[in-house]
Amino acid sequence: MLQLLVDAFVLGCSYALMAVGLNMVYGLLRIIHVAHAALYTLGAYVGLYCLYHLSQSLWLSLTLGAVFPALVGALMYRIIYSPVLSAPRYVALIAGAGVFIASQEFYRLIAGPYPYPFNAQFKFLSISSSHLNVTETQMLIITFMVCAFLCLYLIINNTNLGLMWRACTQDMELAASSGININLIIAINFIIGSALAGSAGVLMALYRNSVFPTMGAMVSYKAFVVVVLGGFGSIPGAAIAGILLALAESLLGMVPFFNLPRDAIAFLVMVLVLMFKPKGLFGR
Repeated sequence: MLQLLVDAFVLGCSYALMAVGLNMVYGLLRIIHVAHAALYTLGAYVGLYCLYHLSQSLWLSLTLGAVFPALVGALMYRIIYSPVLSAPRYVALIAGAGVFIASQEFYRLIAGPYPYPFNAQFKFLSISSSHLNVTETQMLIITFMVCAFLCLYLIINNTNLGLMWRACTQDMELAASSGININLIIAINFIIGSALAGSAGVLMALYRNSVFPTMGAMVSYKAFVVVVLGGFGSIPGAAIAGILLALAESLLGMVPFFNLPRDAIAFLVMVLVLMFKPKGLFGR
């Protein structure tokens, strides 16, 4: 049981890293950033290219796998979302979905439809005993998630950037009239969220030893469920809900009479949340 909880926690870290970007964008713009999943896959492919063509270092792959999607995420805001912010919300939703679908075909054309192995050699902490085995990859994912969310918490609550970000989430027009550069805050918001998504792509490619064009599809659905469960706009809610969803998937899969596929559990959780607590666990 302890091993199962650790494995679920690692999976929940990937959900949380994806969901926090969705929540950051929703908190500012009140739109669902469907194209966020394309950055997850982009990070994995950039890390793979770096691993096989630039350096064998996982740390360089992880760095570039975060930086490149961050830049692309900022471009997404300027090119795709910024022109349609004054339109109804479903316009941005459709635009993001179109970008996500097109990105899958783009990855398939450039890299091919088949999965590539992500064989990276590195040294990190690990735990091995008769009752529990936490691999180096699992420890890396857990450590990265904890450090990322701690840094994000400190930025939001202890810096001028975080103060301006919180002001924009409460009232963007009043924040703009107070002298805050709205476009800059939104761009930084996209950069941070996209970097986390790209990092999650590299880490999960390492964990599953596989990179393929549609790897972001199911993760994007799970991330959306995490956002609904944690509450739209709540970053702590995304972190906690990601881990709770992974635990639910793992524990319910052990129940003998529960015959639903593992991936269907997320949608069952979303339906129950929307029925009984539509604002989510931490929604306001």
